[in-house]
Amino acid sequence: MNFAGKVILVTGASRGIGAAIAQAFAAEGGFVVVNYLRNEAAAEEVVARCKALGGDAWALRADVNDPAQVQAMVTQVLAEVGRIDVLVNNAFAPYRFDPEQRKRFWETPWADYQTQFDGAVHATYNVCQAVLPHLRQRAQGCIVNLASDLVARPVVPYHDYSTAKSALVGFSRNLAAELGPLGIRVNCVAPGLVYPTDASRATKEDVKEAIVAQTPLRRIANPADVAGPVLFLASDWSRFMTGQVLYVDGGLVMQ
Repeated sequence: MNFAGKVILVTGASRGIGAAIAQAFAAEGGFVVVNYLRNEAAAEEVVARCKALGGDAWALRADVNDPAQVQAMVTQVLAEVGRIDVLVNNAFAPYRFDPEQRKRFWETPWADYQTQFDGAVHATYNVCQAVLPHLRQRAQGCIVNLASDLVARPVVPYHDYSTAKSALVGFSRNLAAELGPLGIRVNCVAPGLVYPTDASRATKEDVKEAIVAQTPLRRIANPADVAGPVLFLASDWSRFMTGQVLYVDGGLVMQ
């Protein structure tokens, strides 16, 4: 895959899966906009790694839950770089994958659902609204949204998180149906548990071992495992795919 000359905006790219995605695009020659919220130093480290891999990158701060900040970021990218070819919506509300400390349904207030809906769907909505006029004008582009295999196999019922990610899949498919005739593709990548990330740091070893035992490929994903499918969906190799969900969990979900 060659992304030379392409501009890729990755939200939440200062760490974890987002950083791995940014670096993977850079390794294929892409210019990556590394969106971050708080940790400027971490974002600049990702930029440095992207450049060392042979690509280019630029760190831009914006709260993806704030439409004004998102619009300002996209306007700045278009003014300075002139285009956006790929949008990867990776940012999400903070979460801890800890089965022992998770809230049961009857303990989960609606505010927790709302937080996750805002992080998964509202943030993606904001960035898509800001980028779409440019993509529509060019009649081309790719959007990849990060979902979760929990939407298909809730091995641990993280009610608020997985419900919000399920809504993101529905959002993505509706968007794919509407934007397909305009030359714009929308797909999802749905990882299982990924380690190490901030969200999985609280997942205990016995839980990881239990997941590994159920996984045909017999291991937990790392961030780089998720990056490859994202690049595939953003590339011409998948030019006749839209509205799809790629499960990246070692075979836990088979569809």
